[in-house]
Amino acid sequence: METPTTSAISLLDEVKLQATVLVPVLRALRAELGRERADRVVGTALADWSRDLYRRIGEDKGGTARERWDAIWADLRPRIAGSVDQEMLRNDATAREFNVTSCSYAEFFKALGEPELGALLVCDLDFRIAEIGGASVELTRSQTIMKGAPYCDFRYRFRP
Repeated sequence: METPTTSAISLLDEVKLQATVLVPVLRALRAELGRERADRVVGTALADWSRDLYRRIGEDKGGTARERWDAIWADLRPRIAGSVDQEMLRNDATAREFNVTSCSYAEFFKALGEPELGALLVCDLDFRIAEIGGASVELTRSQTIMKGAPYCDFRYRFRP
């Protein structure tokens, strides 16, 4: 079974496939439960799913929490390539700071009329992966293109 870090397809193509299933399910849930409740249910389910998935992938990588986080990102970077443009601001032993200045994921979900699902499926994933780093990796982000900002501000802090 291929994992998200070993898949032969781009992450964008994988997300598009996931959306073909999730969009009709989400819309049906919204019709039954209302938008706020349906989005909360789906958001919780996706967070739990991705947290568990990346925890298992991290365990397979071995090493310290920071090494597991680094290994997951090393696997994901090639699958993301070309889907986002970024401006690196700082990259050293204590911090990695960059802005994503264009995002094909945001364009895709905005065209579907589902930026909220995009935020749940794609943007929030960054925080689930940061959790793999335990106390040694902290991510803050105050804005995303998916939610209408001009860029996404990624601010990672690393502790020994």
